[in-house]
Order: sequence, then structure tokens, then C-alpha cells
Amino acid sequence: MFVPLKKSLRAKVAVMSLCLAALLAAAHSPSAWAQNRTLPDFTDLVEQVGPSVVNIRTSEKVKAAAGGGADEQMLEFFRRFGIPIPPNAAPNTPRGPRSERSPAPQEDAQPRGVGSGFILTADGFVMTNAHVVEGADEVIVTLTDNREYKAKIIGADKRTDVAVVKIEATGLQAVKIGDSNRLRVGEWVMAIGSPFGLENTVTAGIVSAKQRDTGDYLPFIQTDVAINPGNSGGPLINMRGEVIGINSQIYSRSGGFQGISFAIPMDEAGRVADQLRASGKVTRGRIGVQIDQVSKDVAESIGLGKAQGALVRGVEAGAPADKAGIEAGDIITKFDGKAIEKSTDLPRLVGNVKPGTKSVVTVFRRGASKDLSVVVAEVEAEKPVRKASGPEPKPPVAGPAQVLGMAVSEVTDAQKKELKIKGGVKIDTAEGAAARAGLREGDVIVAIANTEITNVKEFEAALAKLDKTKPANVLFRRGELAQYVLIRPAR
Repeated sequence: MFVPLKKSLRAKVAVMSLCLAALLAAAHSPSAWAQNRTLPDFTDLVEQVGPSVVNIRTSEKVKAAAGGGADEQMLEFFRRFGIPIPPNAAPNTPRGPRSERSPAPQEDAQPRGVGSGFILTADGFVMTNAHVVEGADEVIVTLTDNREYKAKIIGADKRTDVAVVKIEATGLQAVKIGDSNRLRVGEWVMAIGSPFGLENTVTAGIVSAKQRDTGDYLPFIQTDVAINPGNSGGPLINMRGEVIGINSQIYSRSGGFQGISFAIPMDEAGRVADQLRASGKVTRGRIGVQIDQVSKDVAESIGLGKAQGALVRGVEAGAPADKAGIEAGDIITKFDGKAIEKSTDLPRLVGNVKPGTKSVVTVFRRGASKDLSVVVAEVEAEKPVRKASGPEPKPPVAGPAQVLGMAVSEVTDAQKKELKIKGGVKIDTAEGAAARAGLREGDVIVAIANTEITNVKEFEAALAKLDKTKPANVLFRRGELAQYVLIRPAR
């Protein structure tokens, strides 16, 4: 029997039917299907950014021997492909009467290489890689409309591989700079450059990883965008048409692209470019420490918890860190309140600080954290940490303890002064567990199980308190460098 629906219920059913029909129609419409299934279209991006990308050719002057008569076709082959002219291919002296004085050698501009770049400002500032213009006597910038300009190198920074050159032109189309911090892994990106000299070549891919550590001051963007020789210095562009990186390196065993390429993040490169444009050089901060990673085992053993921070292996004498009281063996966990997750974070944070600035360094020492004030200095020419001199004659010490496969003795006053330590014990021989842990003759143990050691007596007392079932952390000095190892006491 048919039972009529109430009016309100019939109305609800009608509305739901209409909504369902609309959803089905939208799902099956060609535009919606295309939107869900097609790959991104880069054509508009190429038209938008392409005119801002430039080709860069460099050359250097070399002295050519006087005279003529050589095989000019062979010499032209060498010049075209940037191959140094071998001595036996140099022009020969023509036959006939010789002049009393040979003509002076002439300088000839030889091609060095080809790279890419992009326009930063409408008045002609161009960004590229430092290795593109390094050693060049002449830099030629070619625009997409085939106009050529001789460029002046404003400045180049080898540490970040960023350079800025200037051409005398106005009304140029500059790129839009994006925020590389907003970049997400898996995001589509595009590159424009001159691989193998093929100008305005467009390639695309995705962001494979961020914060990839391959340099002292740079956390690179890793992509699978095809990058080859000649792409260096060109822009990496997001789907909004913004430059978020400078294509700089590839990982390759063949010399060509193998699916892994690296770009310098624009937030890092932009800071460098600003300094280069202002003064032609980059000023960085330094505190004078040599650092290393903190392993998981060491972090757990010393009570740090997780593997983080930067292990101070050496402190330069008279450097800001030395004056602030930072010691070899400390673990720097924060700089100006910013956490140090990896050791490579420290030089980046310190490098971005203006020299003369007072900063706070948080160190983890002997199981506790401590804040120290340090005045950041300016980076100069790299200065290696001073090495300790060779081992001095050991004063006789009665019965050094044969423990952990080691024979130890007191540290002389001269060694304490040289290493800037209060005390410790010097390893005379290292065998068994000590040798397996990496300890060797001449090392100086300054702490064991977070207990500071000043002499053999304290060393033996610390050993007696060790849990024989657990590894013990040992902080030792090798020259001026400090390091932790884990060693299991003999049962």
C-alpha cells in the first residue's frame, strides 16, 4: 500500500537529491577530471621568469707566443671548446730571415666556461655562483633578447658559492624573490639555465629534501630537477614564479645529471648578496672553536638525552670562546637561545651575527647546562687549531693503574699549560678495550663518567665507582682537540 510522505520530508529528500546530482555532475565534468589528473603546466612560469634569466660566459687572458704559421683550424678548435692550447700547438716562427728582436708575447682571451644567472634589480645587478666567475678576467652576460653586456664582478663569496655581477643596463625585468623557508618537500619546482651552453633550457621536478648538509654555511635544497654543467647560477623557481634557490651542485659519478641536484636557499643567498652589493665582501662572526657531531651513545652516556648540540673539540687560544670560558669537551646546545640540533647549525648561527655582538652560549658540561657570554669576532683567514707538541719525557710515577687496558701517568706542568687543562692522566699504553674504543698512547683523559680527573689517584677512584655492566663515557684530549668515547670497564 502506498503511504504518502509528509511535505517536510518530501522537501528534504528533494534537496538531497539535487545536491547528490550536482556532486556527481561536478565529479564527472571534463574540467574537474582534467584538474585532478593533469600535471602542472609550466608555460606561464617560463614566460614570466624566462626574460630575467641570463647566460654568463667567462674568459681569462693567457699569453700567446709570437709569430704565426700554425694550424689555425686546430687552434680555433681549442679556443671554441675552452681547451688550453698545448705547447706543441703554439704558432711556429715563420721561415725566412729572422728579425733581431722577436715580437713580445700577446695576451689572448681564452674561454673558461659557461654558466647562468638571474637579474636581481632593474638597473643591472645579476646573481650567480661564485665558481662561475672565479678566476675570470672577462664576464659577458647575454640576455634572452640576445643583448650582450660586459659585466663587472661586484663580489663573490666562496663559502656560500654566491656572486653578484653588474651590467650597465636599465629597465631590466627582475625576478621575484620567494621565501625558501615556506618550501615543502614534494613541491613542484622549475629551473632555467644554460646546460652545456644551451641557453634558456627549462627543466622541472620536485623538492626531494630540505636542509641537506653539504657545506659549512649552507643547508641545501635537494631536488630531482635536471641540472648539468652550465646550469650553475641559474634560478630554482616555485609554482608562484618566485626564485627560492640558486642551482649550484649535482651529485654525480659520471659528471652528468643522475637525479640529485642541490640549490642554495634564497634566504641564505639573499643575505650574502646584500652584503656583496653593499661592500663587495661578506662579514661573518666567529667564536674560535673546532666542533664535531654528538653521537647518540655519547649523548645518553653523559646525560644529555638525545644526540644534539655541537661537541667542542678544540678552542683557539685567545679567541672569543676561550675568553668566555668555553672548554674542549663542552657541548654547545644553544646560541642566543636558538637550539643547536646538529653541529653544522652552530657556524651558520654564529656566521650570521655581526662581529662585536655579545651573545649567550649555552654549554652542557659535566652533566649540567651553563650560560656563558661571548663577544663574537670577525672571520679572518682560516686559522687551524694549534697542534700540541710531541710527547715529553714522562716523570717516573709509582705504579700507574693497569685498567681498561691502559697504563696511565700524571700530566706534566708543561702539558697542562700547553693544553690549558687543570689536570688529567696521560695514556702511556692502550690495549684491549681502550684500544678498541679508539684511545691511544699520548692521549690525555680529563674526565670519566662526567667526573673531572686531575691526577692518577682521582682516575683510579673514579674507575672504582663505575658500574661494571655499563659503558662509561671518557672525555680525552688529543693535542688541543677533545673527544668523547665509550669504553666498557673490564669485569
